Amino acid sequence: MKRVFIVFFTFLTIVSYGQNDERWEMLFNGKNLKGWKVLNGKAVYKAENGEIIGVSVVNSPNTFLVTKKNYGNFILEYEMKMDRGLNSGVQIRSESNKEYQNGSVHGYQVECDDSDRRWTAGIYDEARRGWLYPLEYNPEAKKLYKNGEWNKFRVEAVGNKIRTWLNGKPVANLVDDMTPEGFIGLQVHGIGNKKELAGKTIHWKNIRIINNATEADMLPMPDNVREVSYLKNTLTGWEKKHGWKLLWDGKTTNGWIGAKLDHFPERGWHIEDGVLVVEKADGAESGNGGDIITEKTYGNFILEVDFLITKGANSGIKYFVDPELNKGPGSAIGCEFQILDDKNHPDAKKGVNGNRTLASLYDLIPANGKFFDPSHQVKRFNGTGTWNRARIEVHGNKVCHFLNGVKVVEYERNTQEWKALVDYSKYHKWPDFGNAKEGHILLQDHGDEVHFRNIKIKEL
Repeated sequence: MKRVFIVFFTFLTIVSYGQNDERWEMLFNGKNLKGWKVLNGKAVYKAENGEIIGVSVVNSPNTFLVTKKNYGNFILEYEMKMDRGLNSGVQIRSESNKEYQNGSVHGYQVECDDSDRRWTAGIYDEARRGWLYPLEYNPEAKKLYKNGEWNKFRVEAVGNKIRTWLNGKPVANLVDDMTPEGFIGLQVHGIGNKKELAGKTIHWKNIRIINNATEADMLPMPDNVREVSYLKNTLTGWEKKHGWKLLWDGKTTNGWIGAKLDHFPERGWHIEDGVLVVEKADGAESGNGGDIITEKTYGNFILEVDFLITKGANSGIKYFVDPELNKGPGSAIGCEFQILDDKNHPDAKKGVNGNRTLASLYDLIPANGKFFDPSHQVKRFNGTGTWNRARIEVHGNKVCHFLNGVKVVEYERNTQEWKALVDYSKYHKWPDFGNAKEGHILLQDHGDEVHFRNIKIKEL
């Protein structure tokens, strides 16, 4: 009897948010655009044959048809079809106010991507933070989108959880608490002056919502779909279950010391509202408070660090650091994930083939997303003054750098090729550079203001 009860209960749970749930409310009446309004651009929207149709126009910014009502916790479903060559998406919990970029629509967007990148149903933060959940976090989901055909989307936004499903399969699994509510909007992306894209269309139909949804209304998310969290200095239950630990608690200096000290630096660093700040000085390498390192050493691991750089700033995240190697002036020695404002710092033009630019393995290997996937840009940087995410994976001798979810560097240590690479770099004078089994993790003071938070690690 117990087994029968469990099966029956599961069936009831599925039915409660299924096709026949009486709480579904149609957001589009199938006849006209009552309850909606257009913001920002000049693209045309019309209601025909039970569909909302958006039509692209030249020389217009992104255009949005948005609900007049705001929604917080909800389950949203819709079907969408887009002509080839376009880009679009559906805004959720989004806003438009004069105080922010003169009324630009901003907030979470569920992407519709016709390009070879295939990030449809990933989550983008429109006009604000950039990509939060690119499909590099769930590459299997790249196969789900049907170019030029109808696709069915499901979006679950409950509390700080935002999840997406495409054609019945899970795609994005995001945790973020920046915006708890806002309007829903249908985007026609700007096409610039590309006349060949003018007049192309995007279609939406069967747009419906369960308002005031709870976690009981959410579909179960498979455990192997990576959860990506932007909660400040806080681990989710999923992260704890999968072995993640905070490397910095967001409040104290516990676990960190100066690279050339037996305590945390007394100047040059401070903590402000859950952010670890290296202060502006004269731009010298380790010339103010000095670098800081973890008290503990690490071998195989995945490290994530959110960083914000000010204009013209230089810093870095180092690993396999041996503080005994350099007792003189300058930074402690280790492999470095470069943090740099490529546009405004002169170091970006030094080195060889860009190997001192943002996210590069400093002075050794340049960061280049296209090397690993031709559909990507060279690398995806959200800009100065906003947050970006560094990820470093170490699996034995194999090491990868990621910038905002996209792999940009991959290399193997302890090989002849590695030795040759080091011999041609500024590290040639340090014996057996980069080959240690383990070392400290370091945040660099390079005399520029840089912010860090969400510093977490998973040991492998």
